[in-house]
Amino acid sequence: MKAMILAAGLGTRLRPLTEKRPKALMPVANQPIISRVIEYLKAQGVSEIVVNAHHHHSQLLRYLDSGKPFGLPIQVRVEKEILGTGGGIKNTEGFWDDAPFLVINGDILTDIDLVEAYENHLKSHALVTLVLHHCEPFNQIQVDDRWNILDIARQNLAGRLAFTGIHVISPQLLSRIPEGVFYDIILCYQKLIASGNQVRAFISKGHTWRDIGSVQSYIEANRDLAERKFVIGPGCKIAPSVKFEDWAVVGEKSVLEETSEVRASILWEGAKVRKGVKIANSVVTGSREVTADLVDKLY
Repeated sequence: MKAMILAAGLGTRLRPLTEKRPKALMPVANQPIISRVIEYLKAQGVSEIVVNAHHHHSQLLRYLDSGKPFGLPIQVRVEKEILGTGGGIKNTEGFWDDAPFLVINGDILTDIDLVEAYENHLKSHALVTLVLHHCEPFNQIQVDDRWNILDIARQNLAGRLAFTGIHVISPQLLSRIPEGVFYDIILCYQKLIASGNQVRAFISKGHTWRDIGSVQSYIEANRDLAERKFVIGPGCKIAPSVKFEDWAVVGEKSVLEETSEVRASILWEGAKVRKGVKIANSVVTGSREVTADLVDKLY
């Protein structure tokens, strides 16, 4: 299987965390989001990946390094002007062969069975299959009892299901997406449904799923992976009198001086916390020096 990771977004809802790096490289429990997505795709049998990039794209290019750190080929398609989900997928047209391919949002962490979803798509002969689940307040998609998608709304509605951010797409769909312009792939799907073309659903249950689309969800993802423990990166210098409470993530080569305290917070790599400083419910971005208490802050 081949797959695409959508990673060109500006990450506006995550500002100021995304001001100096793309969302895909934000660390979750000391591992960039995109690294976790790539590991997931590899475990599901994906053998080649293409990533679209725009915001701070040079950082992504350096980090991915054509896939060498991950043991599989990874191409990056830089968008000089952001193209949206549909335009971004269209921009990768030359990457695909005749087989259906996967597309996944670059800001979700999950263990959904992609092989089952892919095989279901092959059997259906549909142009596209969307992987759905029940997840308030995002239940916007109406499905019939044969797993055909009947409607995609823009708001949560009773009796509907939510989109996981995972698509299985047959390459024939690409001809229905305009080239070189900003385009929302959901608009393409809505047009398919309106014209009587089959858009299928694969409904997943019993999985984990986390969308890192907001600061709160980013903090919760770190908390989940910390499992109420303390994740300390390599090369840190932590004084014996430092106090950790609840949970914490401390990035590599961070320095925590005497009697400082960290509770329910995330420190990116190279952070420096001065003597006696208390940090609670906060995020400290890379290489920042904290000289005064932080509570409920993004720094």
